[in-house]
Amino acid sequence: MKLRFLGKNSTVGDCPTLYATDRDTYLVQGWRIFANDLLMRLDLREGETAVEVPTELFEHLTEDGLPAGEIRRVADPIMILTTGGTFVVQGREVTDPDALAQMDIPDYETVVEVPRTAITALLEEPRGADLQRRAQPAL
Repeated sequence: MKLRFLGKNSTVGDCPTLYATDRDTYLVQGWRIFANDLLMRLDLREGETAVEVPTELFEHLTEDGLPAGEIRRVADPIMILTTGGTFVVQGREVTDPDALAQMDIPDYETVVEVPRTAITALLEEPRGADLQRRAQPAL
């Protein structure tokens, strides 16, 4: 899998990062979700996991030629907008050694792969729909 770095929202010790792939997907690197109460609210299929990232991370979608990186609604794969201003993103956990070797991933982070179409669909204005599961209690 070939990766193209789109951007990161980095402070000391934190490295949420967004990549585009040659498989028409995005890789979202973020903080591992350990809170059992949060994990129980997600419908994770086998091979999937969830990461938490700052909402601003998706502003880097403009590096992939998209006109705006503002997520306008919450739906699969972005499952929760927390009160702390972060998104919980679920997807297939990346285990490909070659792809992982191209990234710098601290022990407290992991990477999920999500279809490009699933992310770009969230950039569109919802048609009368409210944000789903918006502003859940802080993690």
